[in-house]
Amino acid sequence: MQLYYWPSLPGRGEYVRWVLEDLGLAYDDVARREGPGAVMAMLKASDGPPVLAPPILVDGERRLFQTPNICVYLARTYGDLAEEHLPEVLQQQLVVLDLVTETHDTHHPTTTTLSYEEQREAALVRAVPFRELRLPKFLGFAERVLASHGGDWVVGDRCTPADLAWAHTVRGLRHAFPRAMARVEAGTPTLSALVDRVVERPRLAAYLASERAIDFNAHGIFRRYPELDDPT
Repeated sequence: MQLYYWPSLPGRGEYVRWVLEDLGLAYDDVARREGPGAVMAMLKASDGPPVLAPPILVDGERRLFQTPNICVYLARTYGDLAEEHLPEVLQQQLVVLDLVTETHDTHHPTTTTLSYEEQREAALVRAVPFRELRLPKFLGFAERVLASHGGDWVVGDRCTPADLAWAHTVRGLRHAFPRAMARVEAGTPTLSALVDRVVERPRLAAYLASERAIDFNAHGIFRRYPELDDPT
């Protein structure tokens, strides 16, 4: 399999990498070898069905995009995701991606064509309701979902891409908003425990400890701007 995503940032591609790594699947992270031009070439390719945006997964004749779609495809095809759990896993991943979009919009609230510094004042305004209202809403929802399933996993009785997605997102939010997350996570202990359980999974732990895993940085979704966090 080939994964196409921007080589210098975790972004949405990292959600796919976590599933690939947790399943122990071999894959070629193409742009890490060839640079971002490989992604642009795939977006412009005329052979096969068009794709809108990365991450893009090529598996044989299949060319897939949209993060939740790829993750569910991998779990169904190469994992043990039960068909009966597919709707719940997919809807959890869609909720997570809603949260990811809102997180991104705290530092780019007006447009992606301008830098953070060019829209900093708007970002300062946007970040307040995100910290005070949206973070508690989303993470509180995840806490309730876990409680409804006994607290171990988000859907069913085993780890699915929904658990991986929530865990990666919480880790990213901790990086971007450490003070706000310390406050909000005080009320979501079951979700915090899920994160610990996920990152201790052997294959995923090995990946996170390797040089292949890119740290959160100033070019991804989960960017740390101290002025957007809770006041000290």
